[in-house]
Amino acid sequence: MSEQAEQAMETPVLDRYECRSCGYVYEPEKGDDKSDVPPGTLFAELPTNWRCPVCIAKKTAFANVGPAGTASGFKENLGYGLGGNTLTPTQKNILIFGALALGFLFFISLYGLQ
Repeated sequence: MSEQAEQAMETPVLDRYECRSCGYVYEPEKGDDKSDVPPGTLFAELPTNWRCPVCIAKKTAFANVGPAGTASGFKENLGYGLGGNTLTPTQKNILIFGALALGFLFFISLYGLQ
């Protein structure tokens, strides 16, 4: 097996968890500096008395939002549409705001027709 394949097996994709109270996202790759949780600590491995560092909500107030960079939305709906459902949130933002900027530039270019 190649080294890249071995590294891919050793580093599983870690799910992120979002606080339903304030929107804080716990990312296992980063850990939690305020509670001295080292990077790489899974959400399930956090102590039961761990609290949200922003709003101090309990661990039960968090919902699994999946790994970073995955397509947003319900898995059963990702096959519908014109391919827009398979875009990650970052790609959707680039598409939306890029189209708005392009439309604005076209609008402003109308002043050059005088």
